[in-house]
Amino acid sequence: MWLMPKMSGRMIAEHLALCGPDMKVLYMSGYTDDASVHHEVREEGTAFLQKPFTPSTLAQKVREVLDADDEEET
Repeated sequence: MWLMPKMSGRMIAEHLALCGPDMKVLYMSGYTDDASVHHEVREEGTAFLQKPFTPSTLAQKVREVLDADDEEET
């Protein structure tokens, strides 16, 4: 099993948001039994994609995340 060392996905997103506050976030994981993954996704209300997924499913989810703000503004 491979996990990201030293930082969670949420921590990385927070650091990157300093450079681009309008950045979109899509969490993905193959380890949904991990309580920290569930907490990050639920608390932040961000998009989540469970591994494994097909290239088509990934493309669809990315499009959904990129379009999310556009839908909220209209």
